[in-house]
Amino acid sequence: MFICVLSLAISYAIRFDFVADSTLFLEKEWSQLEWAFPIFLLVRASSFYFAKTYRGIIRYTSSEDAKRLFFTVAFGSLVFALISPVRYHLVDDFYFLPRPIIILDFLITLFLMLASRFMIKLLYLESRKKGKLKRNVIIYGSGELGLILRRALEQDHKHKNVVFAYVDDDPKKVGKRIEGINIQSTSELPNILSKNEIDSLIIGVLKPDISNKKSVVDICLDYGVETLSIPPIESWVNGELKAGQIRKVKIEDLLGRKEIKLSKDKISAELKGKRVLVTGAAGSIGSEIVRQVLKFIPEQVIMLDQAESPLYDVHNGIQSHRDLVKPVLGDVANEHRMKNLFSTFQPQIVYHAAAYKHVPMMEDNPSEAVLTNVRGTKILADLADQFQVSKFVMVSTDKAVNPTNVMGASKRIAEIYCQSFNSRSNTQFVTTRFGNVLGSNGSVIPLFERQIREGGPVTVTHEKVTRFFMTIPEACQLVLEAGSMGEGGEVFVFDMGESIKIIDLARKMISLSGLKLGEDIEIEITGLRPGEKLYEELLAAEENTLPTHHPQILIGRVKEYDFEEIEEHIKALIDSFDAQENTDIVGQMKRIVPEFISKNSDYSKLD
Repeated sequence: MFICVLSLAISYAIRFDFVADSTLFLEKEWSQLEWAFPIFLLVRASSFYFAKTYRGIIRYTSSEDAKRLFFTVAFGSLVFALISPVRYHLVDDFYFLPRPIIILDFLITLFLMLASRFMIKLLYLESRKKGKLKRNVIIYGSGELGLILRRALEQDHKHKNVVFAYVDDDPKKVGKRIEGINIQSTSELPNILSKNEIDSLIIGVLKPDISNKKSVVDICLDYGVETLSIPPIESWVNGELKAGQIRKVKIEDLLGRKEIKLSKDKISAELKGKRVLVTGAAGSIGSEIVRQVLKFIPEQVIMLDQAESPLYDVHNGIQSHRDLVKPVLGDVANEHRMKNLFSTFQPQIVYHAAAYKHVPMMEDNPSEAVLTNVRGTKILADLADQFQVSKFVMVSTDKAVNPTNVMGASKRIAEIYCQSFNSRSNTQFVTTRFGNVLGSNGSVIPLFERQIREGGPVTVTHEKVTRFFMTIPEACQLVLEAGSMGEGGEVFVFDMGESIKIIDLARKMISLSGLKLGEDIEIEITGLRPGEKLYEELLAAEENTLPTHHPQILIGRVKEYDFEEIEEHIKALIDSFDAQENTDIVGQMKRIVPEFISKNSDYSKLD
């Protein structure tokens, strides 16, 4: 209200050029103002009270607050403008306030209110910076998120962040300024980093072009600049980005690819209102399949796993549509338990992701690979046929191609059974085959992260080892897509992109952690493990592919087997479990899968 009175006084001073005849003013203007002043105060006070502009926390003043102030002050001035002609015509031939005064008062009041707020905010922020560690920052991305990021940096409790520049890929923005800060081209980034002391680059774009993102991170790593990124919007605190949520760029962020475009209508038609069973639901792939399936509003999702605590954690972590999810403890190799599950829940679609997957573990325990990966799959496939499941989608692995280890061979045998059974069943059996997924339980990336945290060494089995990688959501989206398009008997192969050298992966993860290879941490070559390949394959040499409507999904033309013959061999293999003779078990696996040639393994003598 003090600002309002001050604004009115300044308005009159401006109107009379600061040298007006005081006598004239007292005779004419004061008599007019004496009647208007109480109403002026009442209107202004009422508008501020109802708009609650006085309740704003000044240090968080934003454009929204400025907009609210604008409309509140404008409302009061509009009331003055409406009252003026009413008084002139109906009361005493005087305007409530002269029109020039109303206009000047509006402009000066708005200016002083905004200026006072931003001045207080500026003084507050400057006071907060005292004693903080200064950090020169570059923001990658000059869009709305880049501006939100800058606001969050201003509220940082630990650092005095100085935004040196924005860098952007859009040539239309280059050369412009945002709040006095230059927008420069991303191509100029090496030049900026070489000539200035920059501590951090923060990626202020949620879904940047992956190739551009990789390029920016590589440049920062070359110049020893820390690279950070903002989290997804859904994880912001009450919809607001906080400086503490800004995190280091992870290797997973650089190995992903462009967002997959799904045929959502087709998948929805497949899943909506259906009862869906997901085996291995506590694992990395199974749990993500559950989350993806829930987006399409099924009637029920049965989460099956034998791991109690992980299953509890996954179920507890599901927030949306939790009433649709039923966790079930059970082993896929327990036929009585599985039959009870199928008779109780009557699933219509099955996603079979349960499996033992660690190559060295299965090389030492081949009987367990047969029990879970082969017998477990056979039990589920037989029950799917018995209980008239419409579609059975098996999640397989690239290690099933020309297998060199027990795990890969066990998955290939499971593939063969499902594919050959398809011709004898009303259930459509579909196989999906892909390589390593980033961040899955027991994969190389969590291992490297742990080793880096512990100070090393980071262990790599061979300098030439390469692997295909795919993110967990990406893999599961393609599983749903392939499952929806499958008509039975297909082996769908996913485009895994380019293979990556594991030693290069280790080097980049070390750099991203802020350590220097050879100084802070070492890489140790340990030698290939039993059954391990140098290079993974997605299709055997005699196989070829057919395209589908999805560019990242192909149909593998694999060898077909006679069901009666393969069923007999698989039954004999399963029966050999009781004897626990590893050599005999692996020998039978090699007879079923002739291309199974062991590497770095005691079972090489059987080839």
